[in-house]
This record gives sequence, C-alpha cells and structure tokens, in this order.
Amino acid sequence: MIPFMLLSFLSSCDQLDELTHFNMDFEQEVVIESSVIVDLPYNVITPEINSNSESSFENNNTHKDLIEDIRLTSMVLEIKSPSNGSFNFLNSIEIFLSADDEDEVRIAWKENIPANGSMLIELDVSNDDLKSFLKKDTFSLRLETVTDELITSDHHIDVKSSFFVDAKILGI
Repeated sequence: MIPFMLLSFLSSCDQLDELTHFNMDFEQEVVIESSVIVDLPYNVITPEINSNSESSFENNNTHKDLIEDIRLTSMVLEIKSPSNGSFNFLNSIEIFLSADDEDEVRIAWKENIPANGSMLIELDVSNDDLKSFLKKDTFSLRLETVTDELITSDHHIDVKSSFFVDAKILGI
C-alpha cells in the first residue's frame, strides 16, 4: 500500500510541476546590410524587444518573483529577403543578450556555417539561466557576424527564439 501511495504522490508532484513550465517565444527581424567587408566581424543590434513577461507570467498563473529558471531552448534564423538569398555568405554568428543593469551574455552561436544554400539555420544555445534578462520589461540582441562572401543586397532575417520558463504557481 505504501509504494502505491508514494507512486501516486510522485505522479501528482510531476503533474503539478508540469503546470509550472511554459515557453516564451519571441521573433525579431534584423538586417544584415550589403557590404564590401569580408572576414571581419560585423555587429547588428536589434531595437529593444518588449518582453511582455508580466502578461506571460500572469497568463501562466505566476509572477516574476516566482520564476525559478529561464533558459533558451532554441534559436533559429530564417532569411525573409531577398527571396533567392541564403546563408552562404555567413561564416559564423554569435548572438548576445543584454538588458538594463545586466552584463551582456552570449546565448547562441554557430561556427563554420556550410555554404549549402540554406535559408534556415538552427543555432547552438547556451544553458545559462536568463531569468534576470527576461524578467525585465525590455531586452536587446546583438548579432556579431563574420562573412566569407561579398553580399550585394541587404538580407532581412527573422530571429526566432524560444525560452523555457520554470516557475512556481501563485498560491502554491
């Protein structure tokens, strides 16, 4: 009888724990401008991104003071234009996250990007706890790119990121 009660208790804890997990997704467009610079780092800084964290937390029955952990789970880059564009020009990329009163941190990267005509790149992501950034009202991304080909037209790129949030539920 005791093993059954223990199993029921653990199962209830797992179900309750799942209620405290959710994702926050963001999408931001950046432009890598045409240039004659090759093999040198080039920085692109996004405008401030509204985190809408308070409403996301509220929609998930929690509050920013109850957030235990926020981690980036995926970051994908997708070329929107030019329509025939690809990431062939890109040798490497690093993406940094910044927010008020926080030191900038590298959150995603890709080295030795193959010239295979792809319009989509999935980046490697850090395992850092980013709650201090995502609990802010706004944050910014900085992309540091190194190109290995001349690009003759601006490339508009969607940066899609997903953050896993682990929080406590209000009142529990």
